[in-house]
Amino acid sequence: MSTERRWFITGCSSGLGRALAEAVLDNGERAVITARDTASLEPLVRRHGDRVRALALDLAQPAQIAELAREAEAAFGGVDVLVNNAGYGLVGAIEETGPDAYRPLFETNFFGTLELTRALLPGFRQRRQGRIINMSSIAAMAARPGYGFYAATKAALESTSEALAQELKPFGISITLVEPGPFRTDWAGRSLQFAEPAMDAYADSSGASREAVRQRNGRQAGDPVRAAQVILEVAGIEKPPFRLPMGTFPYKRLREKLAEIQAEADQWEQRAGAAVEFYE
Repeated sequence: MSTERRWFITGCSSGLGRALAEAVLDNGERAVITARDTASLEPLVRRHGDRVRALALDLAQPAQIAELAREAEAAFGGVDVLVNNAGYGLVGAIEETGPDAYRPLFETNFFGTLELTRALLPGFRQRRQGRIINMSSIAAMAARPGYGFYAATKAALESTSEALAQELKPFGISITLVEPGPFRTDWAGRSLQFAEPAMDAYADSSGASREAVRQRNGRQAGDPVRAAQVILEVAGIEKPPFRLPMGTFPYKRLREKLAEIQAEADQWEQRAGAAVEFYE
C-alpha cells in the first residue's frame, strides 16, 4: 500500500472522526471527509488544500451513497482506507423506545454504513489491498441497560464485519473494529438521543444510564486526539487487530464479559453440549 494513503472518513464534523481527519492530513496523506453539513469541514479544506475533499453525506439517505462512493473513488484515484465513523447514540429502555426512534438509528449506524462499504468493495477488490476501519462500541460486546438498540446496531456491524473480513482476506483487505468506551466527543451531547417519555418503571436501570451519561458528558476519560494516533498506527501495520477496544474501561468490561461467558459455558456444557445430540 502506498505510504501516502487515500482515506475516506465519514462523520468528520467533530469527535473521533474530526480528530482522525486532522491526524491523517497532518501526516501528509490525502482524505475524502464527510459530514451532513460540509460547512463544518471548511477549516480543514482551507488548511490542507487539494489533499482533502469534503463531501456531504447522510447515511440515512441511501440514494446518496452510490454516487458519493463514486465521487470518493474519483477524488484521488481510489480509496486505501475506509473509516466508517458516522453515527449517533440512543439511550432508552427497550419498552420506552418506539420504532420512530430505533429504525432511523439502524438506518444510519448499520444499514447506511453497510451500503457505503458495499459500494466501495469493488474498488478494494480490484486493487487487492485496503483497510476498513469500523467504529463500533464496547456496547456491542457487553450491552448495558438503556443501550439495547444502540448496542444492537453495533453488534450487527460487528457480526457482518467478522464475516466480511473472512470474505476479503484472499484479496489482501483487512477489517478492524474499534470499540471505544467513554470519550470526550459530541456522542454524549448533540449526537445522543433519548427515548421519550421515560418510564418510572425503568428508573433504576435505563433511567440510571440516562443520568450517568448526562453527568459524564464533557468529563469522559477518552481523548479523541490520542485515539486518532492509535488508529493511524493500526492502519499502517501489516497485521492489524480485528478487534481494538479503545480506553481502559472497554478492556475491563471485555474481560469481565469473557469471564461471564466462560463460566456459563463451563456450567452448561455437559448438560447442553454433546448430551443433546443424537447419532444413529
